[in-house]
Amino acid sequence: MLKRARMIADYQFARGAGEALFPEGTTYSLSKTRRLRYLYWDKERVATVRAKDNLLTLSMIGAERLHRLLKSPRQRVTASDDAAAFIAKGGNLFARHVLAVDPEIRAGEEVLIVDPQDGLLATGTAILSPEEMLQIKRGLAVQVRAAVEH
Repeated sequence: MLKRARMIADYQFARGAGEALFPEGTTYSLSKTRRLRYLYWDKERVATVRAKDNLLTLSMIGAERLHRLLKSPRQRVTASDDAAAFIAKGGNLFARHVLAVDPEIRAGEEVLIVDPQDGLLATGTAILSPEEMLQIKRGLAVQVRAAVEH
């Protein structure tokens, strides 16, 4: 099961993400239907496998590991300094506060939200495409799942 989780991470994020997110010693639990569901490091949840599409959602531990592995701008949405404190406390990122975005991400993907200095603020799901995030000045850009101060 750990090999499966690593394969999902490599597919979803980048080659090498599986090893970075789930090193030896990572434990897991299964759903009632005996499918991989949660991955833990030292009893702390690192990631969850979504049942609807078998992709990963990250906790802050997983987001921090991915942030260290991937160089900017990979998998990142950069928020303005005005919104950084709000997002770090668990608030959603709105399009008007997006400064930059990785052009490779797609709506519905797991992304890292960073400040202009590439400090990790939160992780969540991209609601808009990169072009929409930069052009539209209204509405939700990233729905935050976990934040550094939350």
